[in-house]
Amino acid sequence: MDITPLVPKGKQVITGYGNGQFKVSGQSYATPILVFPDRTVIWDVKPGVAISLESLQVVIEEEGEIDLLLIGCGKSQQILPPKIRAALKEVGIALEIMDTGAAVRTYNVVLAEGRRVAAALIAV
Repeated sequence: MDITPLVPKGKQVITGYGNGQFKVSGQSYATPILVFPDRTVIWDVKPGVAISLESLQVVIEEEGEIDLLLIGCGKSQQILPPKIRAALKEVGIALEIMDTGAAVRTYNVVLAEGRRVAAALIAV
């Protein structure tokens, strides 16, 4: 039985992660990434360093295009400063923080549902 979510063509699907890298729609990345439904970009954060509002500015600029941001914090979730959640909420983006594995799985499912989701992922 195939349990792979059906994702519309042209969407960025995360097909693998681990060993410090990600595979998204056939492309490999050995760095933290931001995955949007239509593109994947390098995310300028360092593992072990707190995620900042500035590092999420590219997501905030997607106002009206993204409804949900999933942050995969590596092996375990982090607590982010309240100002990050408030800034995202102000532009209509909900925030969910989890470990990277959960964020990858959740992103693919939510994307398959046709929802406007992005994922900010730190490699494990």
